[in-house]
Amino acid sequence: MPEGILKPLFESYTGRAMEGMEELPSSGSNRRYFRLHGGTLSLIGVIGTSVEENRAFIMLSNHFRSKGLPVPAVLVASEDSGAYIQEDLGGNNLFDMVSAGRESGIYSAYETDLLNKAMEELPRLQFRGAEGLNWDDCLYKSFDARMVDFDLNYFKYCFLKATELEFNEVKLQEDFDRLKADLLAEDSNTFMHRDFQARNIMVRDGEPCIIDFQGGRRGPIYYDVASFVWQARSRFPEALREELIQTYLRALREFRKVDEKQFMERLRLFVLFRTLQVLGAYGFRGYFEKKPHFLASVPYALANLRTLLRTPFASYPYLNGILEQLTLMPQLNEIPQDKRLNVHIYSFAYKKGIPADNTGNGGGYVFDCRSINNPGKYEHFRQFNGTDPEVIKFLEDDGEVTVFLDSVYKLVDAHVKRFMERKFTNLQVCFGCTGGQHRSVYCAEHLAEHLAHKFNVKVLLTHREMNMEKIL
Repeated sequence: MPEGILKPLFESYTGRAMEGMEELPSSGSNRRYFRLHGGTLSLIGVIGTSVEENRAFIMLSNHFRSKGLPVPAVLVASEDSGAYIQEDLGGNNLFDMVSAGRESGIYSAYETDLLNKAMEELPRLQFRGAEGLNWDDCLYKSFDARMVDFDLNYFKYCFLKATELEFNEVKLQEDFDRLKADLLAEDSNTFMHRDFQARNIMVRDGEPCIIDFQGGRRGPIYYDVASFVWQARSRFPEALREELIQTYLRALREFRKVDEKQFMERLRLFVLFRTLQVLGAYGFRGYFEKKPHFLASVPYALANLRTLLRTPFASYPYLNGILEQLTLMPQLNEIPQDKRLNVHIYSFAYKKGIPADNTGNGGGYVFDCRSINNPGKYEHFRQFNGTDPEVIKFLEDDGEVTVFLDSVYKLVDAHVKRFMERKFTNLQVCFGCTGGQHRSVYCAEHLAEHLAHKFNVKVLLTHREMNMEKIL
């Protein structure tokens, strides 16, 4: 019984009677956590079935604390390392503390500050945590070819096959092999947490404390950045993702020179790899262990994937094609009771009428782009539309469209924020011009990109006169 194991440890360490014990929610691992009370003292008791995992946690905790890193102190352990007691960091988990932003899609300044503090701490864990660390004492020594194979196969067998999507295993494996080679192309002597996400960060006195690092190993810095910034359920707007990455890069410069372009290229590979690993985990927990919570997370991971695939992975064409198919499968992408705001953006020609609002909200804007200098009046531009570089250059060199859109952004941003706060589900914005080919198309494209970048909203873009639709 847990009490029979933890009570003697508590009393021998503290010298006082243990007066109460309550089990804490499971993290999904094989460890059980208990809050132990004795007078005014509160500690956390841990019982784990994997002795190797327990020993790795205890070793890493002691090492990290010697480097001044914010991790829980292990105070006492049983002789067989099957149980131990650590300090109580309180009950403030970062994932829970930013729940309002996650639900609304608008992260407050307080929530954003907490997230940035976590990202500032990550390079210190990666570099200072690696100083003097004996990798042989870790549960897993390093990020290597076997680990990559395990996770790619995890995705293939536990998720992809379960979707019943037809695919060629040989062609997929060829792209897996290319991806593996690229992931392992850079070696580094840094610590990789392996599951650095908001759920594994406690907040004490406003500062982050890192937990659940027992599976850490020597590995590349990009994996943990991808794990945190692209954590599926966090649903960070793109602007917040970029802010968190910039925060990380500023902290990283304390430890090494940074080539930002090269960093972003490498990070993108690890975002892809981490997303595949996460989908494999969701598939295993959901399809095989029948835990619905994990299946409910799949659409969020696929939403991240959809954003990532806006720029195709040309080096892995078959894999890229398979992933695009997954992002289009309705049964995988339907978010249960999704309350995100849908922003419907149209370009149109006035002579064919203003697009109808079929959502029933009756809210939004119709902007008349005919005050902007018209490229369509010149013969050269009539063969192009507002997505073509020739038209884009004309409009931006002229400058009127920039002033026009600055005003549009201010109006629509305020509307989106209020609709999200009130949990409305639809907003419509229309841009009209003479032929619905140039100015209105340019404005619709740019507003769609602006909103998708700034807010956690679903943008449905329709160029009515060009018969084109897309989702951002």
